[in-house]
Amino acid sequence: MEKLIITGGGPLQGEVTIAGAKNAALPAIAACLLSAEPVTLTNIPGVRDIDTALQLLSLMGCEVERDANTLQVTASTLTSVRAPYELVRTMRGSILLLGPLLARFGEADVSLPGGCAIGSRPVNEHITGLERMGAEIDIEAGYIKAKATRLKGAHIVFDVPSVTATENLMMAATLADGTTVIDNAAMEPEITDLALMLSSMGARITGAGTNSITIEGVVSLHGAQHQIPPDRIETGTFLVAAAATRGDITLRNSNAAHLQYVIAKLEDVGSDISSGPDWIRLNSRGLRPQPVNITTAPYPAFPTDMQAQFVTLNALADGSSTVVETIFENRFMHIAELQRMGAHIELQGHTAAIQGTERLQAAPVMATDLRASASLVIAALAADGDTTIDRVYHLDRGYDNIDAKLADLGASTRRVSG
Repeated sequence: MEKLIITGGGPLQGEVTIAGAKNAALPAIAACLLSAEPVTLTNIPGVRDIDTALQLLSLMGCEVERDANTLQVTASTLTSVRAPYELVRTMRGSILLLGPLLARFGEADVSLPGGCAIGSRPVNEHITGLERMGAEIDIEAGYIKAKATRLKGAHIVFDVPSVTATENLMMAATLADGTTVIDNAAMEPEITDLALMLSSMGARITGAGTNSITIEGVVSLHGAQHQIPPDRIETGTFLVAAAATRGDITLRNSNAAHLQYVIAKLEDVGSDISSGPDWIRLNSRGLRPQPVNITTAPYPAFPTDMQAQFVTLNALADGSSTVVETIFENRFMHIAELQRMGAHIELQGHTAAIQGTERLQAAPVMATDLRASASLVIAALAADGDTTIDRVYHLDRGYDNIDAKLADLGASTRRVSG
């Protein structure tokens, strides 16, 4: 098992290029199942979750061709509609195969998903929505077994907006008989991007990016070419790392419009931020960050995927702050590891009360999930000494070539086995 050793204490400075968004690429890969014709995706990130998704498609009989960050998937014939536990257990996004398989092939056999251990993320919205569209679904031995002759359009109202459920049902509805309306839908940029891709394949979708999406089903979808947008969470992670280390960085292939709430908080921290059509610059002016209060909420509010990074930033701030997590009940596992590095954080239910300290100290720590691992990297970059981060496979699930990017910004990192 690999570990990452980071020598901290210096500011991040320079330029890096942000990869394509993992959370947009995964539903786009699943959407390739909806057409018998080749679908080409560009700006694919080199992360472990993408590798897992492509293994799943290959196992089902899809033709998968990958060259650098370009991917072509042809799902003209499938030999299996089964997504086995052995692969699904490592990646929450595998649930996204359920809707496309059921819509195009009339059946699906998908293991209940795994991924980060950050709390309960039930699949009931996926199942209930597909049942409203006429699917027959049973859960047996840890697998979702679904059948449908042809899905029917339906009116679906989520109790709580879910990104993956919105994506799954939107994909399923593209080939349904009739019109589907999804109310209380998630509004994340990844939803809008998926709708753009599906529309380029011949789907009829309106309202993506709002809380009400309408999909008029068609008989079939054709091939298309689609570019994955930049990863807004990777972007935000690097911006926080620059603020925490009192650095000055420019991020290429980034979209400030997708991070307005995060950028506003970073300006409150005291950083100067400027941006253009495809770049963002953060200049901390060498100043210690000021504390900011955070409450996570569905888009367009503050993203839960940036909570851990801001906990680290606040741990270094000049003053006290609170961070409230409203999305997942178990997403503060990084706090115990930050405390090992000298952070003054008291956990009170869903609220972290933080008293900033000017310096953190290097210590051996362990990553517990994808975004927690990012928070530990930021802490290590800002700490005095060599920090060893164990279980960095969590980091590789969602950050493309992060070691080299940090090196380009002047950080000292190395990987070791054992």
